[in-house]
Amino acid sequence: MQGRPFEKVAFPSTSAVIYVYRPYSYASSLLRPDVVCGGESAQIGPGGYHAFVVPAGKVTCSVQGAESADKVEILAEPRNYYIKEDFGWGVLRGHPHLNPMDADAAHDEIQSCVLEP
Repeated sequence: MQGRPFEKVAFPSTSAVIYVYRPYSYASSLLRPDVVCGGESAQIGPGGYHAFVVPAGKVTCSVQGAESADKVEILAEPRNYYIKEDFGWGVLRGHPHLNPMDADAAHDEIQSCVLEP
């Protein structure tokens, strides 16, 4: 894993930050589907995270795998949100999932993640 360790980003008072993170797992280490939040996308590898700074309001975060897709809708207020990306297994490929997390649970997990560009 490369990149800077987790740190919160500064954001305008009219925006929210959605941290999408993916704890390390060898089983899905080759999969890097695009995660899209508010029109911005990032490929998050195992042990990585990306901070999406989005305007307050309704925001959709989605991920598209080869066999499945998942999405989360947030009515974002100016604060931090956390979404954990993980994978279940289908017939031949991994199925990505986006799971909203509360800040306390996410805080411990995201500390081991590094910034993905």
